Amino acid sequence: MRRIFFLLAVLAGGCAPPQAFDTSPGHISQPQPTQPAWPAQPAQPAHSAFDNWLTAFRQDAAAQGISAATLDAALTGITPVERVVELDRRQPEFLLTFSDYLRARVTASRVARGQELMAEHAALLDAVEQQYGVPKAVLVAFWGLETNYGSTLGSHNIPASLATLAFDGRRSDFFRSQLLDALRIIDAGHVNAIDMNGSWAGAMGHMQFMPSTFRAYAVDGDGDARIDLWQSVPDALHSGANYLKRAGWRTGEPVAIEVRLPEGFDWRRASIANRLPVAEWTARGVLAADGTALPVVAGPAGIVLPQGWQGPAFMVFDNFGVVMQWNRSVNYALAVAQLAQQVAGGDGLSVQSGEAGALSTAQLQALQQALNGLGFDAGEADGLPGPRTQMAIRQYQFMHRLPVDGYPAPSLLAHVEQTHAAAAAAGRLAPAPTFADPATDSGE
Repeated sequence: MRRIFFLLAVLAGGCAPPQAFDTSPGHISQPQPTQPAWPAQPAQPAHSAFDNWLTAFRQDAAAQGISAATLDAALTGITPVERVVELDRRQPEFLLTFSDYLRARVTASRVARGQELMAEHAALLDAVEQQYGVPKAVLVAFWGLETNYGSTLGSHNIPASLATLAFDGRRSDFFRSQLLDALRIIDAGHVNAIDMNGSWAGAMGHMQFMPSTFRAYAVDGDGDARIDLWQSVPDALHSGANYLKRAGWRTGEPVAIEVRLPEGFDWRRASIANRLPVAEWTARGVLAADGTALPVVAGPAGIVLPQGWQGPAFMVFDNFGVVMQWNRSVNYALAVAQLAQQVAGGDGLSVQSGEAGALSTAQLQALQQALNGLGFDAGEADGLPGPRTQMAIRQYQFMHRLPVDGYPAPSLLAHVEQTHAAAAAAGRLAPAPTFADPATDSGE
């Protein structure tokens, strides 16, 4: 479990691009291509090429046991969906601060509606919690964040969307396998092809499962011998809880809690990969945000600063890694924790501060280019705040005696650009210094 946590939780910062691709259970976030995978002027009409591809795909699907009736119902007459291709290629223009992300998702109306549904489905949620060990408020938080409690299930026909993405050439193998699984779901009688709707990238139902996730984790919660994630709330909630349990959910432990850091805290230690026993964090002066003692938790915990050292701080636990298997975004995982806390009657954040404003994609590219020019390896200047960029930021901050939080703040961009301009003018662009990683350096 710990190994999975480290592999998935590489993005410890909270400055995230808007969702250009669904990151529901089973999803793998995709980098944007530099060149369109579908030629702007194909050698033959796009629909003709697609028809040829679809004919070959149908033959392969039939050879894998999918019935002719299902193939006819799901694939007859479909054509490439240009809107799906457009969404798949969309480049994000701006990053989001954690506060903006949270403000848009953990709203008063969403909290209130979650509380109403907690009461309405109390018996069901109690049974699900008892069976799977997932707190009802946490499950309701996923439900609220994924589809606003079933009010936005998506209107794209899943077979048509997945066929478009499988043909388009960007991660074709992934979407081809998802299309095959979608057809198997139809073939099993869980849903009719015409009713299999969802997001443009293939996520479906109240909990936005991808087809492969549906087949691996979806369960019949209402006992009618079908799994209907669109119309059956019991099926949806049981399936969501089953996914979390099988992903390693630890009953009785939190996802994340807001904490108060002591004066003189070594910001280098605020890294999702730097996980220590809770007792050690207590010994270092870390308290819960309200000043009380930290919870007693068996596993190690890390500290994340989703909006830099001036913003809120969170202690994250093993269940945080489980949530990030559902959606590989630090901001999303923290939003789950916050929405669950408030749905259960708890307070919101005690710290609302943090540096205002977020970098645009172009500004982050400029930051990456400047860091690379100064000898700090930020990787490709792609405008995405990946782990290499964050490490380069930390190295730069360490060298210049700034708070080492790895956060791409607007003030950091100004500092880096000024340093780069001065170094270029003087002809002394320098290599990066050795950086003390708190995960291996005791700091004592």
